[in-house]
Amino acid sequence: MFISLLLLGVVVGAAYAYREIVVKGKQFTGKAKLHGKTVIVTGSNTGIGKTTAIDLAKRGARVILACRSKQRGEAALADVKRESGSNQVVFMQLDLGNLKSVRSFAETFLRSEPRLDILINNAGVYMQGRTEDGLGLMFGVNHIGHFLLTNLLLDRLKECEPSRVVTVSSMAHNFGNINFDCLSKHNALGLGSSFSETLQIYSDSKLCNVLFNHELAKRLQGTKVTCYCLHPGAINSELARNASSLVHFFLKPITTFFFKNTVQGCQTTLHCALQEGIEPLSGRYFSNCTVRNLYSKAKDDAAAKKLWEVSERMCGLA
Repeated sequence: MFISLLLLGVVVGAAYAYREIVVKGKQFTGKAKLHGKTVIVTGSNTGIGKTTAIDLAKRGARVILACRSKQRGEAALADVKRESGSNQVVFMQLDLGNLKSVRSFAETFLRSEPRLDILINNAGVYMQGRTEDGLGLMFGVNHIGHFLLTNLLLDRLKECEPSRVVTVSSMAHNFGNINFDCLSKHNALGLGSSFSETLQIYSDSKLCNVLFNHELAKRLQGTKVTCYCLHPGAINSELARNASSLVHFFLKPITTFFFKNTVQGCQTTLHCALQEGIEPLSGRYFSNCTVRNLYSKAKDDAAAKKLWEVSERMCGLA
């Protein structure tokens, strides 16, 4: 009996230590003030995007909430204003799964806002389907939409330099692969909708994020626009809200105890957006507020260049 209780105590203690040390992770402690600066945060009506927006608004930034749903975006606008105490927060509709919407957003932003200092490509989806333009949904939203948005706003970022582009990826990129034949034939990273197939395609889309960041840094050399991508940690958020009820049932106890909350989950985003002195690390990948090494496939110059060229053709930039 004593040994059983002792073992239970060890297990509980180890779980608690894991939660306190690993799950919570590092906190960004920078005191940067952003008065006079403008930031766009995509997907900022919920999750880490919303908490990122609140933090930036508290620092004095003019924050553009770029969200697909008008109803959810306007509700988030009220929340962000209330929680930050700032009126310098604006909702602008952006559907990353619709290239026409991306172009319309960029045109409206460039016409109405004189500055852009930080672009945070935060939005993401985890589900199969097709975008309005016939692209695989996760490829279209997680990569192509942000690819087009970034390119349309690059001149403004250069005008306001030093400026930054921050792209939220995931450690799932480690398991990703890019099937260029499938992209060519089906405008998607993969087909199928089983749990394993959906997870694989999500991982592929996150690898696209890392390769995009790698190539973007090369193309920004000689400017004072820098770019970073990151793994925010496993987040207890709404990313998997479209998963089945059975998946939610089994995930609930795990996500509640072993996943970061959204405040903990936005710390590496804030680090990449605001940390002083990381300009020489442009193009690098961060996790837990620390720069990390990548597998060779995630910094493959040829693959990154090819993905860029394919992306240009798909969104009409080529």
